[in-house]
Amino acid sequence: QLVLVESGGGSMETGGSLRLSCAASGGDLTSYAIGWFRQAPGKRREGISCIGRGDGPSKYIDSVKGRFSISRDNTKGTVDLQMNVLNTEDAGIYYCAAYFGSVSTCYVSEDWYDYWGQGTQVTVFS
Repeated sequence: QLVLVESGGGSMETGGSLRLSCAASGGDLTSYAIGWFRQAPGKRREGISCIGRGDGPSKYIDSVKGRFSISRDNTKGTVDLQMNVLNTEDAGIYYCAAYFGSVSTCYVSEDWYDYWGQGTQVTVFS
């Protein structure tokens, strides 16, 4: 059973940066497509980025393109989300999720994902 744990959340002023990490036990993350999702207060959870299995491609929703970057750190066994130029709309609980990928692509729709972390809080203040 794959168990995911997020880390790196916290509070940051607008324009600042945070780096989130998703680590796993019970499996090798390189075999899984990984997605990052966030849920802002009073809103539905939305997919914001994903990366395909192995060296698969990455995807971003428009609101984070050019500011966020998803990557695999195979030495640490994590999938990281570098978040730059944060704004108040980026605040929320961030979740990483995984599904076993048979192909290299990925999807930001949560319907694809079978395994979820507990989330990490990101607060952005102006």
